[in-house]
Amino acid sequence: MDEVLLRSLTPNVLTVLVRRGADFAAAEDAVQDALVEALRVWPADPPRDAKGWLITAAWRKFLDATRADAARRRREDLVEEEPAPGPAPAVDDTLQLYFLCAHPSLTPSSAVALTLRAVGGLTTRQIAQAYLVPEATMAQRISRAKRTVRDVRFDQPGDVATVLRVLYLVFNEGYCGDVDLAAEAIRLTRQLAAAVDHPEVAGLLALMLLHHARRAARTAADGSLVPLAEQDRGRWDTALIAEGVGILQAALARDRLGEFQAQAAIAALHADAPTAEETDWVQIVEWYDELARLTDSPVVRLNRAVAVGEADGPRAGLAALARLDDSLPRHAAVAAYLHERDGDLATAARLYAEAAHKAPNLAERDHLTRQAARLNTRRRR
Repeated sequence: MDEVLLRSLTPNVLTVLVRRGADFAAAEDAVQDALVEALRVWPADPPRDAKGWLITAAWRKFLDATRADAARRRREDLVEEEPAPGPAPAVDDTLQLYFLCAHPSLTPSSAVALTLRAVGGLTTRQIAQAYLVPEATMAQRISRAKRTVRDVRFDQPGDVATVLRVLYLVFNEGYCGDVDLAAEAIRLTRQLAAAVDHPEVAGLLALMLLHHARRAARTAADGSLVPLAEQDRGRWDTALIAEGVGILQAALARDRLGEFQAQAAIAALHADAPTAEETDWVQIVEWYDELARLTDSPVVRLNRAVAVGEADGPRAGLAALARLDDSLPRHAAVAAYLHERDGDLATAARLYAEAAHKAPNLAERDHLTRQAARLNTRRRR
């Protein structure tokens, strides 16, 4: 049984059912039932047309469930005919499904969870592991998203801005199970950039490429995180950097600045520096000012405090940090770094330990714990 084939066909089959008027949640359940049936039947009797078999089986499952549910009887006129037999055209409908999952009635966070489940082919457990939450919590989140769109017609897909936000968040999830989410997000953003002439689409693609170019240098051989300043820049992908910078320059030339272009500009300045010491922190602060104006995001202002600390000294960075809520994610980590730069090792060690306790993932927790241990060792010498 080729489970990879089944996973690759799932988005196309789901799209066919939705196009034929199926309620999204019911369509997804029908596809899952068809996949279970395929796992049972195919080893002994493999079909000649796998996609056509799945479409027919899923459609029948949907019809059976619809007729059994009195609340959905009003939609029976939309599902009376089965799809015609025969080979189905090989079309990648994944990006279209992103638009459907990014429905205006869903929040971006709900859209990401629903997209990973419905389009990415991930299990609820895999998604929960990516978010570092219990499986039951993620199941409830996905169920709420399904309920939100249960009675919504999917002829009103989300707009480009919503899809961009979902792609951005999916990219930030990085890697989950057997699916490389970062690479998949880049692939889909390339498709979107080819189909939509919008500077922010280009900005997001440039941002992804510039970040992804550092992928090989982000972790050490033992899996531990390597901070940007300590990364081996010889391992950065110069072809991706050149492509990202070229795309960004073309987008900026249109003079329609958006947050993804601003983020990409910051990433480009990091990529352009031959060494960490040669980074143009003054210009990075200016781009953070633009980004803060565009988003009014406290997280942006937190990152700006780091840049100010590099450009104008750690005390200037601490002054900028003092204006922010200390409950912000990674606030303690930023404060620890700036206090260490300022020579206050005791405060920095305490803050690194505090940040490790609040870290959102194991790799970051281990890194911050090692930072605290390193400073405590220095203090005892």
